[in-house]
Amino acid sequence: MGDQRLTEFMSSLASAAPTPGGGGAAALCGALAASLCAMASRLTAGRKKYTDRAETLCAIIERADALRLALLALIDEDAENFKPLAAAYSLPKDDPNAAARLREATLTACKAPLAMLRCVCEAAALLEQAADICSPLLLSDVGCGAALAVAAMDCAAMNLYVNTRTLPGNPESEALEKEASRLLGEFRPRAEALSASILRRLQGI
Repeated sequence: MGDQRLTEFMSSLASAAPTPGGGGAAALCGALAASLCAMASRLTAGRKKYTDRAETLCAIIERADALRLALLALIDEDAENFKPLAAAYSLPKDDPNAAARLREATLTACKAPLAMLRCVCEAAALLEQAADICSPLLLSDVGCGAALAVAAMDCAAMNLYVNTRTLPGNPESEALEKEASRLLGEFRPRAEALSASILRRLQGI
C-alpha cells in the first residue's frame, strides 16, 4: 500500500475493507511529518547563507528520509499483521487453541503501531533540531510537521492500546504499553509545544 498513489490509498482507506485503517493512517501521517522535516532542511541546506549548518542539516535530511520510508513500509506491515488477528477472531469458541492463537495474533498486531510510534518520536526530535537551524521562511513547514507528528503519535498509540487492552495482565502486553506510554510522555508534549510555539510566532504573539 505504501507504493500506491495517494488517491488509491485514500479510496482504500474509505472502503469497507478492514485495512488500511487507523494504523495505515498513523503511518502516513508520520511519514508526512518526516517529509516536511526533510524538505525544510533540504531547502535551507541549499542556500549559501546557511553553509555553516550544512553538515547538521544533511544529517537531519538523511535520517528524516529513512524514517519516511520506514513509516511507509509500516503501512503494509500493519495490514499484514492484522490478517492473523482477523483469522483468530473467526475461530470457533470451542477451539482449544483459540485463546493462544488470539493472544499471539494480538501481540503481533501491536508490533507495527509501536514501530510507528518509535519512528514518529524520532521524527519529532529531528523537527526540534530543524526548527532551530532552518530558514525562518520554512518555519511553517516545520510547525506543520510537528502538528502532524502529534497526530501520528496519538493515532499509533490508539492502534496499540486497542489491542493491548484485550490482554489484561499479560506481561508482554504490559511491556508494550509501558514503552508506548514512556514515548508518548516524553515526545508528545515536545512536539505539541513546538507546533504551538511556531503557531504563536507566526501569529506575531
